[in-house]
Amino acid sequence: MIAAVILLAFVLIVLLASIKIVTTGNVFIVERLGQFYKILEPGWHVIIPFLDYVRAKVSTKQQILDIEPQSVITKDNVKISVDNVIFFKVMNARDAIYNIEDYKSGIVYSTITNMRNIIGNMTLDEVLSGRDKINAELLKVVDQITDAYGIKILSVEIKNIIPPDEIRQAMEKQMKAERDKRAMILQAEGEKQSAIARAEGEKQAKILQAEAEKEANIRRAEGLKQSQILEAEGRASAIKAIAEAQAEAIALVNKAIIESGTNETVIALKQIEALQEMAKNPANKLILPNEAIGTLGSLSAIAEVLSKNNNVISKQ
Repeated sequence: MIAAVILLAFVLIVLLASIKIVTTGNVFIVERLGQFYKILEPGWHVIIPFLDYVRAKVSTKQQILDIEPQSVITKDNVKISVDNVIFFKVMNARDAIYNIEDYKSGIVYSTITNMRNIIGNMTLDEVLSGRDKINAELLKVVDQITDAYGIKILSVEIKNIIPPDEIRQAMEKQMKAERDKRAMILQAEGEKQSAIARAEGEKQAKILQAEAEKEANIRRAEGLKQSQILEAEGRASAIKAIAEAQAEAIALVNKAIIESGTNETVIALKQIEALQEMAKNPANKLILPNEAIGTLGSLSAIAEVLSKNNNVISKQ
């Protein structure tokens, strides 16, 4: 009975040992009698106990290696501390197990060694401003090395670059000076823009003032022009009225003459009046022949007689 129980327990142990369940994201490396036999993919598998042996469990997921800060000397002999983060993935589990003793240590040491080589050829300023360049070169070199043991390097990132304290203090002073410089530049630029804005405002104000004065002058000129036009029209109307009155008076005189018949005495008087009006203007010069002078004498006598007669009539 005891033997049967022992036999049953042994069979159960063998059955349990022969069933292997592989979870997603992992593979099992199986050896048979000490040699590589096969890779077990995710799922359940049956192996032969005591003959087959699971050599290693390998993750096929993306993995991260955080490398501790390392001391590195730059080209200009400045000792700095640099730490990295490596993102990688196992592409060939068999090579990762059999081509290198510890693939994670291989990745770490390959990264550290090549990082020192790359940074050793760069000055401190180049290192501080060239992280992307360092990352790209490290990725290229380390990926070539790890390709031999089935590892794909996805990314190499520098987390921190820590210079010595005295260098850091100098950099902080330089950064403060740069910030002060930028602040002064921005302040000067602001004052410049403000001055430009004020000048533009004054310019616009002067332009508007000049346009207003121009408009006022135009309006004054228009008003003066209209005033002169109206004044000229008034004078023209007055001259026209005078001319019309004179014409009307002449017409009445002519009518009276026509109605009373030809009166030589009246004509003579009219001639004398016309000559007198012409003589009043100093710019007129009268040149009369001797006959005209005689006629004027006669006319004067006639005018005197008529004047006397008029006086006598008025007294009566």
